[in-house]
Amino acid sequence: MTATLGEMRRPLTILCLTLATSVLSTSLAAAQVPVPEPRIRAGVTVSGVDVGNLTLAEAQLRLEQTLAPLLAQDIVVVAARKRFTLRPSAVRLAFRADKTALRAMAAGLAAPPAVDGTLPPASALPSVAYRNKSIWRFAKKVGRSVAIAPRDARLKIKLTRLIKRPGRPGRALAVRPLTDLVKTVLVDPLAAREIRATTERVTPDVRTRELKKLYPTVITIDRSSFRLRLFKRLRLAKRYGVAVGMPAYPTPTGLFALQSKQVNPIWTAPNSPWAGELAGRQVTGGAPDNPLKARWMGVSGAIGIHGTGEPGSIGSRASHGCIRMKVPAVIDLFERVSIGTPVLIA
Repeated sequence: MTATLGEMRRPLTILCLTLATSVLSTSLAAAQVPVPEPRIRAGVTVSGVDVGNLTLAEAQLRLEQTLAPLLAQDIVVVAARKRFTLRPSAVRLAFRADKTALRAMAAGLAAPPAVDGTLPPASALPSVAYRNKSIWRFAKKVGRSVAIAPRDARLKIKLTRLIKRPGRPGRALAVRPLTDLVKTVLVDPLAAREIRATTERVTPDVRTRELKKLYPTVITIDRSSFRLRLFKRLRLAKRYGVAVGMPAYPTPTGLFALQSKQVNPIWTAPNSPWAGELAGRQVTGGAPDNPLKARWMGVSGAIGIHGTGEPGSIGSRASHGCIRMKVPAVIDLFERVSIGTPVLIA
């Protein structure tokens, strides 16, 4: 029985379709074979945590479980026996485990196997973010809390003695080193979370031993006992008898300083009834009618220390506000003092 051409083509078509289906199925199967995820090479660690042979997702999970709790601990700063706590949330600390895993992958790739095939150890640092300003504020707060201002040595001038008030050193905390140390601990999960901050001794500008240089000479004038005392290097050097202002023209009291020094000073008589016919006139230095004899040491305004032609007035309230001395005494005192010398009158 003779087959027609159409009947002969049908089996051939079925065979082709079968072969095509088989080839397509084989290609699809090959295309669906999963590509293995990249893994961090063996021997890579992050702050002591082994992430070798892990995928990025596996490494991220392990890092979150091991390092995140350590980084979340409070930091305690101990300074001058005081304790200050810094909470990670206060500086907005953020640990990025995903970025840390990528760092571990990169660290492994950057340290390829040696020639003999051995793998050198490799490590990566945790990825940690924080707010710098918050750390600065915390460090400054600690610094203010432990700071003690230094106290300069002082001299208390009394009529009959000089009292030294010793200086006191201060204390300060360097903010920048503390800030850097806090940052170092924040990003290191293995670091101890307690920090010992060191303080510095601050020397006062004026120390006790420097008082002698600052006060080489001091004068005190006791109106009640009519006594002028001269101190040199904080020790009593000499006493002088003086006259002070009469009740109507009292000698002013307080702490002053010598303003001027003159030899045979010119006297300008005040426009006052007690000056008599000399009121408003100038009398040359050394003139017989000049009441300012030999020397003048200005104390305050028109008030000063000077020699007198009335030595009998010493030991009384006889002047118009000035401090009178005998001529030999005022010449002696003049040579021992300088402008700026403190003068206490009481």
